[in-house]
Amino acid sequence: MSELLTPDEIRARFEGVPYITPYESIAALVDEDAGLVELHEFHARGRCTGGAAWETCHYARTSPLVVSARREGARNIFVCSQGRADLALEPGIASAGLEEVRVEGEEVVLTYAGLAGGGVAATLCRGMAANVISAEVHEPGGGAALGRATLRLPAWKKLTVGVDDTDDAERGATWSTVNEVAFEIEQEAMGSYLLHTIVQLFPDNPHRTTNCCATAVVIGVRPEGLEAVVGRVRELLEGRSFSDECGMAWSSSVKSPPGLREYAAEAGKRMVSIEEAQAAAADSGVTLIPVGGERGCIGALAAVALHADPDQAVRLEGGAP
Repeated sequence: MSELLTPDEIRARFEGVPYITPYESIAALVDEDAGLVELHEFHARGRCTGGAAWETCHYARTSPLVVSARREGARNIFVCSQGRADLALEPGIASAGLEEVRVEGEEVVLTYAGLAGGGVAATLCRGMAANVISAEVHEPGGGAALGRATLRLPAWKKLTVGVDDTDDAERGATWSTVNEVAFEIEQEAMGSYLLHTIVQLFPDNPHRTTNCCATAVVIGVRPEGLEAVVGRVRELLEGRSFSDECGMAWSSSVKSPPGLREYAAEAGKRMVSIEEAQAAAADSGVTLIPVGGERGCIGALAAVALHADPDQAVRLEGGAP
């Protein structure tokens, strides 16, 4: 029989069980237009890299709802289609996955299932994560048993912000400036700072300061707070930029369209004009904001395009589609 529990109730009842290790937090970012939900799951204690690697492998292989899966340290990032799927769980081969992903008003509803240890992760361990509203435990798992649970989380929007050209020859560094801006947004309780990406641009750009890199960050925000966070980021950049050409770009889409990746590839190989950036932004639904001037918007847009691939984005050929 299913049991509905809050994270505090799960902790009170199961915290002393030696094989229950709580996930740190889970965030669910919704793209209604595309029918997608992006999950950021910070695995057990925020340190369990092995568990994160196991899950990105098995969830992608087991669940047809998982469009893509990647790992950054002990954090899983799943892009999922909304819907329901029957899972053919098989020990050691396809041992855990997502049965259901749906948006219900202001909440995201996720049903996880897994065998043995994967079932414990699916139920009690995830149920203790920060940001979880409730967990309906259908089967608790453990040993060789099946574990299944339905979790509810707040439905957030994904705000991706790209920034370029914040420094001059004497002062500043875009990667660190943007990092501090995103951190301050979180400290002000306006959103949850989830991801930071540095994007290498055309190194022979005559306008570059030195390394010619732009930066993107991902912030999980409440839908009603999206515009306020965009405005606050702009305000903070205005106060911290040493360049007259600082620009930003922002999007609330979960995935970058292919055309935007092609634009980023060009920005890594040659000089790109502001007119090209404006056309690419219009085609992909990205908003450009000249914080100081328009030139910074060129790199800012490329950063938005490549935000989901931080290891490749730092390479000179990182923008290749």
